[in-house]
Amino acid sequence: MEEILKFETISQFNADNNHETLHPLVTVIDFSRVAPRRLRRAYFGFYLVLIKDVECGDLRYGKNTYDYQEGTLVFIGPGQMLGTNGGEELHQPKGYGIAFHPDLIKGTSLGRHIDDYTFFAYNVNEALHVSERERQLVLDCFSKIRYELEHAVDRHSKILIADNIELLLNYCVRFYDRQFITRDHVNQGILERFEALLNEFFSSGKPQDVGLPSVAYCASELNLSANYFGELIKKETGKSAHEFIQLKLMNVAKEKIFDVSKSVSEVAYELGFKYPQHFSRVFKQHVGVTPLEYRNSMN
Repeated sequence: MEEILKFETISQFNADNNHETLHPLVTVIDFSRVAPRRLRRAYFGFYLVLIKDVECGDLRYGKNTYDYQEGTLVFIGPGQMLGTNGGEELHQPKGYGIAFHPDLIKGTSLGRHIDDYTFFAYNVNEALHVSERERQLVLDCFSKIRYELEHAVDRHSKILIADNIELLLNYCVRFYDRQFITRDHVNQGILERFEALLNEFFSSGKPQDVGLPSVAYCASELNLSANYFGELIKKETGKSAHEFIQLKLMNVAKEKIFDVSKSVSEVAYELGFKYPQHFSRVFKQHVGVTPLEYRNSMN
C-alpha cells in the first residue's frame, strides 16, 4: 500500500524536516540542511511555496525540458498532494520553502485575495521556472519573512509576515505573465491541440455522450489544470477558454443549421444540449437571432 505523509499543521511539517517551529502558522525552511530521506507522497493542510534547485533537463513539461533551469517554483494549496513514492533510496532535498496556514492570513489583505492566486491550483508540471534574477527576488522575500520569524513577536508581526507573503505572490504573478510570453512555442502547441480537440469533439458522437465541452473537460484532455489552461488561453487569444469554446460551438451550430433535413431540436442534441430551448437561447445570445430565424435568413 502506498505510504502517504500527512501534514495538517506547520509544526508537523517542521518536525519532519528537523526544523525549529518559530511560529505555529508559518515557517521558512532551507532544505539543504534537512537530512536525506526517501521520496514519499505528501498531503498538505496549508499553503506551500517551494523553490526547487534543479539540474538542466531533470524536469520536463510534457515531452519538452524546461527552458529556465536556475530554479523551479511549485505552489501547493490546502488539501493538495505533492511528490511520489521513490522506493528506499535516500534523496537529499535542495532549495527553500515557505509554508503558511490559512489561519495566518485571516483578516489580512492577503486573506481577502488569496483565491486570486490561481497558481495554487496548477499541476506540478505547470510549475514556474525562474531566472537567476527572479530567484534572488524570491529568496529576498523568504529572507524578510525569516527575519520576522526570528524577531520577537509583537503587534506588527502578523501583518508584516502576511504583507511579505503577498509581495512574494505578486512577484510570482508577474513571473507567470513573463513565462506565458517566453514559452510561446509551448503555448502555441497547446492552443493548436485545443483547436484540434474541439474539432474532433464536434465531428464525433461525443457531444451526445459527454454533453457540451466544458473548460475542465478540455483541460483534462490536454493534461492541464483548469486554472492554468484558462489563463494560458486568455493570454494567447484574448478570450477566456469558455468564450473560445462558445465561439467554436456557435460556428459548428451555424454550419449544422444549414442542413434543412434536420430540425433545430436534432441540431441541439447533436451539439450536446440537453434541451432545445437552451440551445435556442444560447444561439440567440451569441448570434442575435434564433436558430430558425438564422436558417430562414440564410435561405
